[in-house]
Amino acid sequence: MKILVCISKSPDTTSKIAFTDGNTKFDENGVQYIVNPYDEWYALVRGLELKEAHGGTVTTITVGTAADDPTIRKALAIGADDAVRIDAEAKDAYFVAKQISEYAKDQGYDLILTGKETIDYNGSQVGGMVAADLDLPFLSLASKLDVDGSSATLELDITGGTKVVKADLPAVVSCAKGMAEQRIPNMRGIMAARTKPLNVVAPAGVEELTSFTSYSMPDAKSECKYVDPDNMDELVQLLHNEAKAI
Repeated sequence: MKILVCISKSPDTTSKIAFTDGNTKFDENGVQYIVNPYDEWYALVRGLELKEAHGGTVTTITVGTAADDPTIRKALAIGADDAVRIDAEAKDAYFVAKQISEYAKDQGYDLILTGKETIDYNGSQVGGMVAADLDLPFLSLASKLDVDGSSATLELDITGGTKVVKADLPAVVSCAKGMAEQRIPNMRGIMAARTKPLNVVAPAGVEELTSFTSYSMPDAKSECKYVDPDNMDELVQLLHNEAKAI
C-alpha cells in the first residue's frame, strides 16, 4: 500500500500571536512551529498503522520552504519512510492543494490522508481540493478508517452521530479525532530521521486565488460578573438582557 500524508506546520499553541506591516502579515518572530496536530496525530499515525498492517510505504508531502524542514523531520522521526517538500511558500489553500495534486498525479498512491484542518487557519479545504483535482473520492471528517484490499471502510462524523461509508481506492481522506492515538518519536526514530530522504521538488506554475488583506486579534474577554446564588432573579435578568442566552 502506497500512502501519501499531507503535512503542514502551525504555531505552537503557547506562541504569542502578533501581526506586522500594518496587520497584513503574521509576525513569526519568536514563534515555535510544530507539525499541525491533525496531520500528525491522526493522518500520519493512521497511515503508519495501515502500513504496519498491510505493508507498503508512507510518504509525507509539504508545501513550504527550508524553514519547514524541522517539522518535516519530526514526521520522519515518527515513522514516515520519506518526505517530499514542494519548494514554495504556502500561499492559500488552492495553491497548496494544486501543488500536492500535481505531484501526486503520476505517483500511484492508494491513499492520500490529510488532517481535517490546520489549527491556525481552520480552513478544512485542502483535502477536498486535492480530491477534486485528482478526480478521486473524498471522505471528510473521518474518525475511523480500515482498508480491505482495494476498498476502505470509514466512519464519518455527522451532526448528531456518525455514518459508515465504503469507498474504492485510491481515495482522499481527511482525518479527525478518533482516527489514531498520538505517537511520540523515540531516540531511534529521531536518529533515523536524519538520514531519511527529504526530496525537494520545484513548484508547479500555479497562482493563488486569495490573499490576506489584514489580520486582527479577537476582542478581549469581558470581566466576569458574579451573582449571589440566592439571587436567581438577577441571574435570569443578566442571561436574558446582556448575554442574550435565554
